[in-house]
Amino acid sequence: MPARVHAILVVRPDGRTPAAYHLRRTLAALTEQSRPVDVLTIVLCGGDEALAEVARSSRAESVVETPASTGFAAAIALVAPRLDGDAVWLLAQDTAPEREALARLAGALELSPSAAFAAPKLVRWDDRSEIVSLGVGMTRFGRTIGLADGELDQGQHDGRTDVLGADVRGLLVRSDAWRELGGLDAALHGADEGLDLGVRARLAGARVALAPTAIVATAGDGVAGQPSALTAQRRRRRAYSSRVAQLHRRLAYAPGPAVPLHWLAILPLALWRTVVDLVRKEPGSILPEWGAAVVAMFRPVAVARSRKRLAQTKRTPWAQLAPLRTTSSELREQFGHEPAETVIGSPRRSELRFFSGGAAWLVLGALVVSLAAFPALLAWTTLGGGALQPLRTTIGQLWADAAYGQRALGLDTIGPADPLAGIIAILGSLSPVTPSRAVVVLWILALPLAALGGWFAATRVTDRSALRVTVGVLWALAPMFLVALTQGRPTAVLAHLLLPWLFLAGSVAHRSWAGAGAASLLLAAVLAVSPSLAPALVVAWAGSIVLAVVLRGGRGVARLIWVLIPALTLFAPLVWSASRRGELWGLLSDPGVPWAGPQVAPDAAGRALLAAGIPTPDLAGWTTMLPDGPTWWVPLLVAPIALLALISPLTQRWAAGITLLVVTALGMATAFAAVGIAVSFDQSTPIAIWPGSGLSLAWLGAIGAAAVALDAGLAPRLRLARGLAATVALLGIAVLAVPSLTAMARSTALLTSGPESTLPAYVAAEGNDDPDVGTIVLTPQNAGGVAAQVVWGGSETIGAQTTLLSTRTEPDEQAADLAELAADLVTSSADDVVADLAERGIAFVLVAPATAPESDAARTMRLSATTSLDQRDTLDAVGETAKGSLWRVTPELAQRPAVAASVHATAGLIAAAQVAVLAAALLLALPTSASRRESRQTPRVVGPHWQEGR
Repeated sequence: MPARVHAILVVRPDGRTPAAYHLRRTLAALTEQSRPVDVLTIVLCGGDEALAEVARSSRAESVVETPASTGFAAAIALVAPRLDGDAVWLLAQDTAPEREALARLAGALELSPSAAFAAPKLVRWDDRSEIVSLGVGMTRFGRTIGLADGELDQGQHDGRTDVLGADVRGLLVRSDAWRELGGLDAALHGADEGLDLGVRARLAGARVALAPTAIVATAGDGVAGQPSALTAQRRRRRAYSSRVAQLHRRLAYAPGPAVPLHWLAILPLALWRTVVDLVRKEPGSILPEWGAAVVAMFRPVAVARSRKRLAQTKRTPWAQLAPLRTTSSELREQFGHEPAETVIGSPRRSELRFFSGGAAWLVLGALVVSLAAFPALLAWTTLGGGALQPLRTTIGQLWADAAYGQRALGLDTIGPADPLAGIIAILGSLSPVTPSRAVVVLWILALPLAALGGWFAATRVTDRSALRVTVGVLWALAPMFLVALTQGRPTAVLAHLLLPWLFLAGSVAHRSWAGAGAASLLLAAVLAVSPSLAPALVVAWAGSIVLAVVLRGGRGVARLIWVLIPALTLFAPLVWSASRRGELWGLLSDPGVPWAGPQVAPDAAGRALLAAGIPTPDLAGWTTMLPDGPTWWVPLLVAPIALLALISPLTQRWAAGITLLVVTALGMATAFAAVGIAVSFDQSTPIAIWPGSGLSLAWLGAIGAAAVALDAGLAPRLRLARGLAATVALLGIAVLAVPSLTAMARSTALLTSGPESTLPAYVAAEGNDDPDVGTIVLTPQNAGGVAAQVVWGGSETIGAQTTLLSTRTEPDEQAADLAELAADLVTSSADDVVADLAERGIAFVLVAPATAPESDAARTMRLSATTSLDQRDTLDAVGETAKGSLWRVTPELAQRPAVAASVHATAGLIAAAQVAVLAAALLLALPTSASRRESRQTPRVVGPHWQEGR
């Protein structure tokens, strides 16, 4: 037994931790030891007066004051030269030993003369039945393993006496071993200090003894060892210090020739562990991982010092440590067991009941209705009409349109792609042989997909199968959705299909990283197809953060913040470009093909129709179906849903009802603000923002609130009334949907078969395989003048459209050049204009027909242009086509102007950043066994009652 024991007690204030209280208890415990401490030295890190007063009033022989930044190892090293005794006891302010602790630690050293130090059993400060640490092991690759951490103390480990290392708190180290080993390694940043000391002791030929009957209570202040993971900041600190220690030990323990290889592997390992952290839904570990990697890479002096210290004391080979390493089988035994599916008293997730609850029949029925409503689509390969255009012919061209660089429209337009191009590229990639067929398939599956999305969204609102089916039907038959289908508005259709999935994931984004990852991807997709929803969705996002702070104490805020990151990353290049041009309002325009389709007027009557969810003046087709009959009753078909939605705040689930009504209000405000506002142009025609996307958002909130009212607002004895109310609402929407579902049969739908190309077949044949074939398209305007556009490739396509051109309000240099070329082409006096076309790589000139009915001014301009073009010897007339009159440029063509190297560099940086963020979101969204187990512990329905705080 050591004759004299010198205890070193390190003290540091730690924010909210009651350090003075912990210090008083520790000092009292030292005073009550059955085997008294011979010498006590207190090292006070920081100038806290309360702690200083407690330290000075203790029985300590000396109090050493150091800066607050001094670590535990450095603090111990300050006293080490003045050690007075045969053993040193390493303590901190939050390590309170029980009465027999020192006696039993000293007894362990006496019984094991070869032991360099003895380690106690650490238990929780407020609950001695839970083990904090009792021995530390290490895997083959250097991972630290707590041998009994977090277990209930039932004496199951009291027979263990020989370990590789131990937690540094409470260690009793022989003075001669302490001096020989050189003490603790300060380069470990406070983690694995006891393990490292044990490894070095083992390599020096000594042992590490456990004294399980020596009990020391610890509060986890973080002065010595790792802090308890009570806050996000402490969790990051633990992750950072643990990884720094692991990397440092790897460099310090490795054989000399392997050190450079380990050093070179640090960054690739950090990248791999980042992916793993995302898959494991632990993004909070990513920044500590990279911080630790950078620190470990740039500390050659610390690594050299540690290697030298190890080499000076090493007497046995590393093979002697093999029996003490933690094996894979031991890891599986300790951590591989599956936790119980449910915990007593925790919420139980109800069954999904997709098949037994009628969802499968709902989707099948919607498919049958879709085939009956759009039978001709089964024979079409390309969908046209409205805002529809074909897609590119190859997958490579689809994805090229989604990248920064030369655009497929304009004389030489260079800039960021619209985020819609990425969505179109994904859609077209589903049909790699004929990408345009993917749009046809989308139209056929739109109704069943909408029904499926509505049903799944309803699972967040109600557990009742009948109500879920009702919501699915109401979402699939939404008037703004059916109008978009019959008019040919692909972005509105996509927005309607994506919104319920955004609601499904976004409503639980605060719960889990999987939900946040999925919601972030869906939000980016929704904004890509419908930017006009951005203000409403940002308001909803900000409101969710406020609720998380107020109701959940900030839990989940980091997940909610992430939800917006992918969307910001996708839109950042476009926002930067628009801000430089002073056209930020143009970002709210509908992406894709600019098309001035029918929509309600921005007057009182039009807004009344919007309030009923109808975005067109034909009352969703009823005025064409009943041209001479009364139609005043059509908007009233939506009244049952509106009444049920307004009832929802009066039910027991008033919080859910109010939240959904707020969503409805945001959608309505978006539609009211958008109607009649034009921020984009189709040639000389201003294009108003489509209000249907805002109505889709409002419809989502309204039918959700109605479901809340039907689910919680009526007593069980009024089940018949609940069923009657749901039936009336369904019948009203079904009647409202009749004109849209019969539009194809009545030939009032705007959908057409094709065209395969918006340009003549002669041009398409050359341009489909060569995206650098240029065509200047001249379109006479009914109001006078001519519109000019340059199309590269075989056709205009949905994915190649760009708001850089459609929202331009002021002519730039390229617009002026294009206008000059067009003016010279339609004027016979200009001689060298065709040579200018050839120099720019433009191979064809097309005079397209004016918008029907053609005015006298447009006819005059068309005849004048064709006459001028026919008179040019350097133009070869191809002839009249269905797309207009076509000429081929006969002079030798130059290549399309190449972009500068800086454009390629910018494109690479943008693509790398966007792909990295989207990949991170995708990895977060992918479910794992752990995330599925976690989700089963939470109810499927969100916010069943306000007081539950879910």
